[in-house]
Amino acid sequence: MSFSPVASPAFLKKKKKQFPDFQRELDNHVKILLENPLLGEPKKGVLQGVRVLKFKYNKQLFLLSYEPDFKNKILFLYTFGSHEGFYEELERYIKSK
Repeated sequence: MSFSPVASPAFLKKKKKQFPDFQRELDNHVKILLENPLLGEPKKGVLQGVRVLKFKYNKQLFLLSYEPDFKNKILFLYTFGSHEGFYEELERYIKSK
């Protein structure tokens, strides 16, 4: 029941700028989500359908937003980052797509 990842251009651009250790940590969390896409917390309102997984790296909290498509077995990866300004950035991205 594994899903296939589809990353947004914003996700890929942001990931490319990160340190290799953080990139590996992010990849590990994506792999976990591919096996169990219901791990993240579901959002409401404008972000309905989007889920957010929280994880810590170097004692700092990071959020990873994604949307599972159960029909096609696809996991859309939107963005990730620290909590500050995360939801505003995510809402702008969702509204623009």
